[in-house]
Amino acid sequence: MAARPLRIAILVIVAFAAGLILARLLTPERIDPPETERATVLPEPRPLPPLDLVDQDGRSLPADFFASHWTLVFFGFTQCPDICPTTLATLAQTRRQLADLPEAARPRVLLVSVDPERDPPERLAAYVRFFDPAFLGATGSSEATAAAAAAFGVPYARVEMPEGGYTMDHGSGLFLVGPGGGLMAYLSAPHDAAVIARDYRRILAWTEARP
Repeated sequence: MAARPLRIAILVIVAFAAGLILARLLTPERIDPPETERATVLPEPRPLPPLDLVDQDGRSLPADFFASHWTLVFFGFTQCPDICPTTLATLAQTRRQLADLPEAARPRVLLVSVDPERDPPERLAAYVRFFDPAFLGATGSSEATAAAAAAFGVPYARVEMPEGGYTMDHGSGLFLVGPGGGLMAYLSAPHDAAVIARDYRRILAWTEARP
């Protein structure tokens, strides 16, 4: 009679081992984020809300604006004296360094204005297209701008000038949004086109390798 409990115990052990093997086969293997030079990669994309903004042609950004595209997002303004034009020129160089990628894998560039009072769509269009004809811009009401900045965690503030007028202080980081519509990485300043391109390729390869 002792053989029966032994057989039962063996069957339980075999079933348990088979369950572990099956669970391993059915559970996708986690691939850690890639090592990068300047980018901070999120383990999982962070969802973004729809942006209540209009583009450089005055058209409302659709709710799925970020879907099916890679997009590098930068917050700035057209009268920025140094950081914005330098960053956009760097991003134009980055796109040229990524020109060998398939079109669907190349990132768009979106400038979101933190100065909607002075950045109507037509002004924004002329500004971003000076750096690259494919660049996009977005602007909107003060409330919509604040909501967009909050979604990305971008600080900005209006600064009155002693001689009159004002300028804008704002964060200088770049944000990479993936084709699923979620925030995937943050790239801190100072920016270098070659570094951005290398980090982007690593993130792209990591995304394609994930289950």
